[in-house]
Amino acid sequence: MADGRAVPANELAIVPEGMIADLLTREASFAAVEKVFAAMASGDACNFPVVREALGHEDALYGFKGGFDRVGGVLGLKAGGYWPHNLERRGIINHQSTVFLFDPDTGRVRAMVGGNLLTALRTAAASSVSIRHLARADARVLGMVGAGHQAKFQLRAALETHRFEKVIGWNYHPEMLPCLAAVAGEMGVEFEAVELAGLRAADVIITITSSFAASLMADHVSPGTHLACMGTDTKGKQEVEAALLGRATVFCDEVAQSVSIGEAQHAVAAGLLAAGDIVQIGAVINGTHPGRTSAEEITLFDGTGVGLQDLAVAASIVETAVSRGLATIVPL
Repeated sequence: MADGRAVPANELAIVPEGMIADLLTREASFAAVEKVFAAMASGDACNFPVVREALGHEDALYGFKGGFDRVGGVLGLKAGGYWPHNLERRGIINHQSTVFLFDPDTGRVRAMVGGNLLTALRTAAASSVSIRHLARADARVLGMVGAGHQAKFQLRAALETHRFEKVIGWNYHPEMLPCLAAVAGEMGVEFEAVELAGLRAADVIITITSSFAASLMADHVSPGTHLACMGTDTKGKQEVEAALLGRATVFCDEVAQSVSIGEAQHAVAAGLLAAGDIVQIGAVINGTHPGRTSAEEITLFDGTGVGLQDLAVAASIVETAVSRGLATIVPL
């Protein structure tokens, strides 16, 4: 994993949003996220409490996610949030963020990195890590619930991670599904729009919506399915029926976030799941938990998104930008 020491001690590296697409690959995102999940599970990396507040201006939510990875030498935070009127009023995406990295030895700022594409790629990488480690090896049909901006990143990453032969998709607004069909077509995979019950044909399901009411029910999921639930990251949000978590072996990025702002919040409240039942996916990566134990087992990854994901990917970007001479270097 890259670290903040890629930048000299008396300098600040700036990598603007417009450069991220040329510096960050899905493969690099996957590697950074996988490593930081492993560090979290082994106790070598920790996330700090999330701050998220309504501004009372532009209907925006703003906050901070941060953490420290001792193995990677990465310390920092991501600042940003959700401005729901950006796209319609200004032609820019609604999610806006910037990552700041600091020297863990001195506390001096080392880098400032555009966080928008970074966030999309690290979120997709997290679900792909879960597919790599928890889905059945013979999984061939990928189900998608959601067809918004992030769904396209999720689909591309999943198709690059596993050899799926078909994609089936459902969305609250079915007119948006052609965007997923286009991505699948570009990657040579068949796509079919289905009703929710049709998702029983899926071996892996990714949910990526901003819903506050469950759409995917327990009886929409067949035995042996792996689910990556990636849209619920706020208290009250919900994509899947709580009963589904009661039937599944549940994994997460971080247990505390899963039970407070993830899909698990609803299952825990209903008494269907306890925090002690949830396993950090890093334990599977490290080999301290077996992960999937049978072909009939339903596995579910509750991906709430943690600050360490952002920092790990940002550090990789900075290292690449500095090594290529592409970062803007500012003396401190």
